[in-house]
Parts: sequence; C-alpha cells; structure tokens
Amino acid sequence: MPFTPQEITDLPDVISAPRFATYLQAKQGHVDQALELYAWNMEVSAAFMVPLHLCEVAIRNAAADAIEAVHGANWPWVNGFIRSLPVPRRQTDYDPQQNLRTVAGRQPTVGKVVSELNFAFWEKVFTQGQDSRIWDAHLRTVLPGIPAGLTVAQARAQIFLDLERIRKFRNRIAHHEPIFARNLQNDYASIRELVEYRRAEAANWLVT
Repeated sequence: MPFTPQEITDLPDVISAPRFATYLQAKQGHVDQALELYAWNMEVSAAFMVPLHLCEVAIRNAAADAIEAVHGANWPWVNGFIRSLPVPRRQTDYDPQQNLRTVAGRQPTVGKVVSELNFAFWEKVFTQGQDSRIWDAHLRTVLPGIPAGLTVAQARAQIFLDLERIRKFRNRIAHHEPIFARNLQNDYASIRELVEYRRAEAANWLVT
C-alpha cells in the first residue's frame, strides 16, 4: 500500500530507529519500501498466531496425557515427576522444575496448571531422560500420527528440536521481531507436522 509523505516521515519514529533499521537495511534505505516490509512482517506474524496456538495446545495436551498415564491424575504435585525434569546448567537458564512448582502452587486444578506452564516446559518434557520413564510406552499413544519408520527415540528427539525452534519463532513474533528473513514455509511445515502427529484431522482443520 502507498504511504503518504507524512506517514513516511512519522512512522519510522513510531516504530523506533533501532527497530526500523533492520527493515531499512533490507530495502537499501528506501523508507517507503521498508515500511511496506514492516507492514508485511506484522501481517504474517499475526497469521502465524493461529497455527502456533493450535500447535502448543496439541503438544501440551499430548504430553499431559502421557505424564498422567505414568504419574497419575495429580502429576503436577508428584515429587517423583518434578525431580525427573531437567536441571538447568546455569541459574539464569529456564528451570522446568521451578516453573511447575510455582504454577502448581497457585493453581487448584491440573487443567489450570497445564494452561499456565511455559511453552518451554513442554519442550523440556521431550528430553532424552524421559524416554524410559514416559515416551517408550506412551509416545505413539498420545501422538499416533508419528511415522512408523521412526523409532520412539528418533521421533522424540525430532519433536524436541522442532519445539525448540518453534518456541523461539513464537517468541520473535511475541516480541514483534522481524521474521521476514526466515524460511517461513519450513516453520509452518514443522508446526503443521506436530499438529498432525496429534490428530491428522486437526492438521487439516488448520488449513481450512
């Protein structure tokens, strides 16, 4: 869409010079083209929120089902499960044990705990340490769409990597960062694949 001379003057200040610099550089200093790219980036970011939403809900519910099958209906308060979660290497790193204790300490039901845990929590549930505890027995049950040619360990490892990449992608969108230089087709394919692992019909619904 064309921008008025006043918009070309005012909008970069609204966006802020440091943030807008990325777009200016991509468009060789042409302010109007950089504004068009910024608008496109906003629209695509907004469009990704729906598939990201469904992906997170699908994966966290699948993981919660698997955890419950091993640790029981009150798993957020089961110390054995909490202690099985990864321990961060540094104090500044995300701590899934602390995240679960904090959320479970203020929420009265499993459903509310599941909905409030960080995306990173579900990523950490898919670490190798949970293979013998949870995934060997339950990965294909809760994610029946996983290809038959993959072993449980291979599928779980790939899911972990995909979740890490998708989480970082989601965070870029949430913090209004540029995504125009990414391979967005690959991002979308990873999101859709994880939803399809949960239920094929959900993945089909995603594109309707």
